[in-house]
Order: sequence, then C-alpha cells, then structure tokens
Amino acid sequence: MKRTTVNLSDETDARLRHEAQRRGITISELTREAIQAHLGVQRTLGAAAAGWGGRRDVSERIEEILANEVAPLP
Repeated sequence: MKRTTVNLSDETDARLRHEAQRRGITISELTREAIQAHLGVQRTLGAAAAGWGGRRDVSERIEEILANEVAPLP
C-alpha cells in the first residue's frame, strides 16, 4: 500500500474527520472508500472463481466463502 499526502481546506478536513468519526472508521479508510468510489474501482471476489478450484463443496459452503471474501457494508 502506498502513502499519499493530500492538502485539504480546513472545512474539508473537518467534514472528513466528522464523517469518519460518525461511521466509526479511520480517516484513511474513509479516504480510500471515497477515492475508490470516485474512480469506479471495483473489488474482486476471490470466491467468484471458486468453481474452478476443483472443490466439490462450493455450493454447500458459498455463504461461508462469501463471508470471508466480502467485508460488511458500513
């Protein structure tokens, strides 16, 4: 992961900090989410290719597999 410095106005910084605190996440997490949403970055699901791994129990374990791959929405 790369570190990037961003200069923000006092107002934007205050709004960012307030929103991060309101959601119970770090400023870094909120900033990453905002940038990814702006750029249209999509997460990939490792479970999407589970059927090609030779495992025969994927359909029985799909909820467990997805729970391990997808973080809950805030």
